Parts: sequence; C-alpha cells; structure tokens
Amino acid sequence: MDFSVDRHLFVILGATGNLSFLKLLPSLYRVLMEKNLKDSCQVLGVGTKDLGDEGFRERAREALKNAGLSPEEISDWCDSCLHYQSLGKTSQGYSKLAERIKSLEADHKIPGNRIFYLALPPSLFPTAMEGIGESGLSQSPGWIRIVIEKPFGSDLSSSRELNSLARRYFDESQIFRIDHYLGKETVQNLLIFRFANTIFESLWNRDRIESMQITMAESIGIEERARYYDRAGALRDIVQNHLAQILSLTAMEAPAVFEADSIRDEKVKVLRSIPPIRMDDVVFAQYEKGQIKNKAVRSYREEPGVAPDSSTETFIAMKLEIDNWRWQGVPFYLRTGKRLPRRNTQIVVNFRHPPICIFKPHSSCQIQSNRLLITLQPDEGFHLFFDVKEPEEPLRLKTESLHFHYKDAFGPLSDAYQTLIHDILKGDQTLFVRADEVETSWELFTPLLEKDMPIFSYEAGTWGPKEADQLLKRDGRTWINP
Repeated sequence: MDFSVDRHLFVILGATGNLSFLKLLPSLYRVLMEKNLKDSCQVLGVGTKDLGDEGFRERAREALKNAGLSPEEISDWCDSCLHYQSLGKTSQGYSKLAERIKSLEADHKIPGNRIFYLALPPSLFPTAMEGIGESGLSQSPGWIRIVIEKPFGSDLSSSRELNSLARRYFDESQIFRIDHYLGKETVQNLLIFRFANTIFESLWNRDRIESMQITMAESIGIEERARYYDRAGALRDIVQNHLAQILSLTAMEAPAVFEADSIRDEKVKVLRSIPPIRMDDVVFAQYEKGQIKNKAVRSYREEPGVAPDSSTETFIAMKLEIDNWRWQGVPFYLRTGKRLPRRNTQIVVNFRHPPICIFKPHSSCQIQSNRLLITLQPDEGFHLFFDVKEPEEPLRLKTESLHFHYKDAFGPLSDAYQTLIHDILKGDQTLFVRADEVETSWELFTPLLEKDMPIFSYEAGTWGPKEADQLLKRDGRTWINP
C-alpha cells in the first residue's frame, strides 16, 4: 500500500562510505520506487571527499547497478535527485552545509522537512550532532528526524552522554536510533506470532516453558572491521543491542496498543526485570585457527589489524533470568560468536516435560519435551517439535515437526534497511530504540565490561569453547545447535 510523505531532503552524513553505497542508497531507491515517492525526496550526500554532484552520482550509479538495479531505471533518479556537499577540512563545513540545504529546499520547494542519517563511525556521532545543532539545521518550519546507527555508546556512561547531547538539539520523537536487526521481518513477526495466536501466548510463561535459548551465530570473522571490532568485542557489537532486542521482544508482555511507545515500554520493563548478571554465568572466548566448510581460517589474533596480544572476546555465552510474574525461574541462555560453523539466528523454546511418563517400554521413558524453534535468519520460519507413535508394534515414539518457512509462503523478504527507511519516512518509531531502553541495556551489561573476565579459546568452525557447554551442562541442559 502506498503512503504519502511530505516533500523532504534526505541528508546522508558519511555518504561516501560502504554503508551508504551498499545499503542506504539501494534501499532508499527501492522504497521510493515501490511506494511511488520518487518526487517527494531529494538526497544530499555529505562527506569529507571533494566529489561534487557528478562524482557522487557516478559512484551512486555504480553502487545501485551492483545492487541489481538496471542502469536505465536509475539514471534519471541519480541525475535529478542526488546531490553532494563536501564538509571540507575547516570549521566552516556545517555552515556551508546549512547554506546548501536551504538552497536545495528553495530550488525543490521543500518546506524544511529534513532527515539526517548519520552513516558514520560511532566516534563521529557527537561531532555530527553538534554540527547540525549549532548551524541551526535542527530547527526549521518543517519536521526534522535524525537517524543514528548502532552502537549507541560504548558503555553506560557514554550512552548517557550521547543521549544528553542528542536531546540538546532534538526531541526524543525526532531521534531514530537504528538497530538494523529490528528491520528483519522475522524479528517483527515475534510480536504477531505471540500476540495474534492464542495457542502460543497461552503457553508463553513459566508454567509451560522450562528454558529458552537465543543464538546468533556467524561463520565469518571480522572481515575488514579490525579497527572497530578489536575495541568493541562481541558484547558491544552484538549482545548489548541485537541479542537484547530479541530477548526483550521474546519476553515482553502484550502492549496496550500496537504503537511505538506502548511496545517500547514493555521492552524496557523486561530489561529492568533482569537482575545483575553473575560472572559465573558468563563465558567470554576468542577463536583460534581452524576450518570452516573445509577451508582453513586463521585465528583472531592473526587477523589484519588485530593486536597480537588482543584479549577481545569474539564469543559470549551467558545465562540470565527475568524476575517478573511471567518468567521467574525460567533461565534464558544467550550466545553469539564469530567463526562458528554456520550463520544462523534462532530462538529455542523448550517446553516442560510431562509431569508423569506413562510410555515406558523396556522401563525407559520415550517422551521428548516439546520444542519450538524460531529461525530469524537465514531460512526464516519455525519448527514445532512433538512426539507421535510410530506405526505397528512394539510401542515406539518418534519426534516430528510442524513447520513454516517464509520463503515458501511469501518468496524473498525485503532487506531490513528497506523496512527501516520506510518507517523513517513515515515517522514511525516502533522499530527504533528509545533512550531509556539504550541506557537500561547498558546498565545491565556494562558491569561485565568493567570486570576482568577470563578469555577462553575455541577452534574456528566449532560451536564455541567447552566452558559454554558446561554453562548449560551444570543445569542438566545442552545447547541446541542450528
């Protein structure tokens, strides 16, 4: 369904970086074309390189072509809608940017509606917000929205400082803290799965669920991100944002209404209900050399740009609990890691075992606990495992599954950035992170950064260190690997 958007200027700060060319421009173009919004949007790329309009358009054409779009369909859009402004190397950069923005708005009859997308390294977020604010660009007769990529801060203190700075120039309703993982259809579908299907919601509590596991596995290493990753590690890069988001959506109560603040209120309540995480319930590890898909891979410390004595964690497993009426006593196990056997993100819901086993041929119980496996990527869908009787005698039970796959029902899913850009254009903050949610998440995980956590090791191509297995084994459980 099409929707209307006021004429606006979409300003990308960091427009010459990979995020802009690989994700933002292709996703923005597809949204504008699919929703018949081409005439409502002008795009201004901002960077430090001296490209000029035509130089930026040439690079954009190449990026859009590499994204699978034909040169014929993108040519007119690039020529008529793409512009570029260099900030240069002086302190006058944002003043000149303000002049260019006002000029473009006058030329294209845009009534001061502006989106500022910070496609920048996190260290530059404060400079960009101050530049926008001090140059007067955060004030206009129209609406203003600023989009800030994750990670939002590196700990509790820095996240509070960044929130304070953002609120100096923008109202919370104007701030879109983006976590691209929330743009995935299957992550959003967690709310529909739970609250539109009473068969599941009636079982979604401590009376019926024995434990939950959330795994976000990556087979890749750090690629070309050593400069960022060796300072960040898995906790900052994945746990504090992606895994915390999935956890809160999985465990939250039903919102009063299906709107941004009601949903975000319930997510924050989940995070606030988690007691301090014990060191004994957390495993940090770093990958050693090994093999993935029969290909030898190097260790983390051998990656280009990584310090040879680095103690940065590339794997984390942890156990936490949620002390509220619904979940008290149900353990949640979270893990993420790089150089694991395959890429997969899944939620495993382990239901309680029947209280009495009456199927005991040969004096052993054959019943397996029911299990719901929700796959968020790459083969999106779910499997519900249950026991059935095998035909004939003797009595034997077999575990089978009911399953649903998105690709079979709907075909290929949209890129997460398309979903999020669509919502930015609408001004819908449902899938974006609020200030108190960011700070509550950092409040939970920052103590782990401040402790001298031991760093174990695991061979690349395995499911992590033995210590992560022992974390569950001591509770009589095992990880369910994708």
